[in-house]
Amino acid sequence: MIRVAVVDDHPVFRLGMAALLDSFDGVRVVGSAASAAEARSLLGLGPGGTGGAEARAADVVLLDLDLGDGSGVDVTRDLVRADPAARVLVVTMHEDADAVVAAVRAGARGFLVKSASPAEVERAVRAVADGAMILSPSVADRAMAYVVGGRSAVRAPFPQLTDREREVLDLVAAGLDNASISRRLVLSPKTVRNHVANVLAKLAVRDRAAAIVRAREEGLGGG
Repeated sequence: MIRVAVVDDHPVFRLGMAALLDSFDGVRVVGSAASAAEARSLLGLGPGGTGGAEARAADVVLLDLDLGDGSGVDVTRDLVRADPAARVLVVTMHEDADAVVAAVRAGARGFLVKSASPAEVERAVRAVADGAMILSPSVADRAMAYVVGGRSAVRAPFPQLTDREREVLDLVAAGLDNASISRRLVLSPKTVRNHVANVLAKLAVRDRAAAIVRAREEGLGGG
């Protein structure tokens, strides 16, 4: 039996993925979480970790990168540090190479886009549970281009940020307020506020103005 935990802040996707996984022979969903904080609790991470034994012992953790209140990359990193045998399969909307590299560096064993077919999801879950590393075809193509192409020597600014956080910071540095960023990225105002707060914390700056200065020094905000 492959035990799976599902972490995603979109309830329709989370519930649908759990139902899909439970339909596979020999696969059982043992827990779910809707945020980074819930994921840490579910998986027994940090002082507030109170997740059930089954959830903590999940063979595979399906994890989104953008969790509203935090980064899936950070959750992955903390989980792998706490349990080097942990197997994380990232399932996200992002297909860019930076997201792949950040997730793999944090310890993820697989990377799927949310448009993956049920067969691809099942194959990825079984492969990761078996200890393999797996990337969906579209993601593998982008990652290979990143490694062998001209971008291999390009350093992404602020690697501690997720792609979405870097995108938000870029727009902040361009002078957009939260409402404008919300409309531009089709995100809720609350989600934008959370991303901005995460950026300030990760950059260790006290306010938005200081973040803009840092961002522009790294070339962001020019778009």
